[in-house]
Amino acid sequence: MDKVKDTTLVILAAGMGSRYGGLKQLDEVGPSGEAILDYSVYDAIQAGFTKVVFIIRHDFESLFKEKVVSKYKDAIKVELVFQDLTDLPEGYSLPEGREKPWGTAHALLTTKDVVHEPFAVINADDFYSRDAFVKANEFLTSGNIGSGTGEQAIQFAMVGFQLSNTLSDNGSVARGVCTTDENDNLVSVEELLKIFKTPDGAEDRPEGEAPRSLTGNEPVSMNMWCFTPEVFQYFGDNFNAWLDKNLEVPKSEFLIPTEVDKLIKDGIAEVKLLHTDAKWFGVTYKEDKPIVVDSIQKLVDGGLYPEKLF
Repeated sequence: MDKVKDTTLVILAAGMGSRYGGLKQLDEVGPSGEAILDYSVYDAIQAGFTKVVFIIRHDFESLFKEKVVSKYKDAIKVELVFQDLTDLPEGYSLPEGREKPWGTAHALLTTKDVVHEPFAVINADDFYSRDAFVKANEFLTSGNIGSGTGEQAIQFAMVGFQLSNTLSDNGSVARGVCTTDENDNLVSVEELLKIFKTPDGAEDRPEGEAPRSLTGNEPVSMNMWCFTPEVFQYFGDNFNAWLDKNLEVPKSEFLIPTEVDKLIKDGIAEVKLLHTDAKWFGVTYKEDKPIVVDSIQKLVDGGLYPEKLF
């Protein structure tokens, strides 16, 4: 396959921040008022990405343009798309009382008209580190992504973090725990929703079930995926089938990890695990913010980032 030049970073920024208690996508954590997503854009530019697409909600469009998009006009091409509860396929309508967004895979489908090149997907409120973006862009530009030949599966990738580097001291986190084969291809991604940090590693504590011990060395998904636009066709088809089962379930979500897991199990895609030893920062809870602020200041003091990014 030929190497590609242009790559896009898609940033999922339409979430409601229910556990955090506010619009954490714009919360200031850097020394010059930067949000976490500013560091992601900066790292993506340094790693070679050529465009960024933000998925947001209509209700904070003006604020987002003022606080975020205006900063990047001379640094990288930016586009906005909108996740909307009413954005459903023909034949489906919004159930009464539904307030929760339809999930990350639904959000990704909103970008299909503006993303035409290999792309990475990340969360707006996770700090991934420079190394993660370098690994992602190297894969996206390598020519090894996308359609295979003959019966060969589509080639995608996921940047995997070590579980111990992704935990919060202030409560549980949800992580996709990954199983791989001998070639570092994903076999499955299991969503564990109540992972707590422990002195010996971690423990998943699902409601009504026995706790499950984890070593902390497991590779986990932080929703950093590497795709080609081919993924839109599969996710679009699967969304209709998903709606047939889940339309009336108030808190159901059409999620990227679950849909990728389905593509793997159906033999449609092979997903390479790209390892990074970087430490994740995030503001899952308000109590996490001082830790993130301090961690970023140390990186600035160490010369990895300028005092003012843009």
